[in-house]
Amino acid sequence: MTDAKPAATHNQVSTILKFALGLSLLLAGCNTQPAAERTGSASTMAAIPLTGRVTDAANIIPPGAEDAITARLAALERSTKHQMVVATTPSLGGEDISTFTTRLANAWGVGRKDHNDGVVLMIAPNERKVRIAVGYGLEKSLPDDVCLEIIQNDILPHFKAGDLPAGAKAGVASLARHLMAAPSP
Repeated sequence: MTDAKPAATHNQVSTILKFALGLSLLLAGCNTQPAAERTGSASTMAAIPLTGRVTDAANIIPPGAEDAITARLAALERSTKHQMVVATTPSLGGEDISTFTTRLANAWGVGRKDHNDGVVLMIAPNERKVRIAVGYGLEKSLPDDVCLEIIQNDILPHFKAGDLPAGAKAGVASLARHLMAAPSP
């Protein structure tokens, strides 16, 4: 990467602290809707353009952490062919995080079309929400209870400590371990 992100502003630090203290509003779990129920639109893509395996629209992941997460996601894709994206958003725009994440994943085309095997870890720090959206083709490998466990045990402890990048890295590591251990589709 050639562009360095600026140091966190007072407002960003304040947002992170509010996020860490207000996790009681957290919506957690997986999204495993059948493909027939999923809809996406070009307008979703305009809301947050896909910039890579890590799309940090909320600007909460510093470059070093982003590089480490990107490398882990690239290795996972080489090994399993499954695509995973970490995304952050400065706002859900009043939309439910599950719907927002699913629409965004579909608009971006995360996962292989014929396998429906994409995964999106969405972090919405201003709304204090996190979501793991799983393509229908991976629901046996990453069922709701596993995703909830990953959020509660691997991601939230870091978020509560005010370290959002570490929470994202821990979530990716745990998701990757589950996908690597799962039988190939």
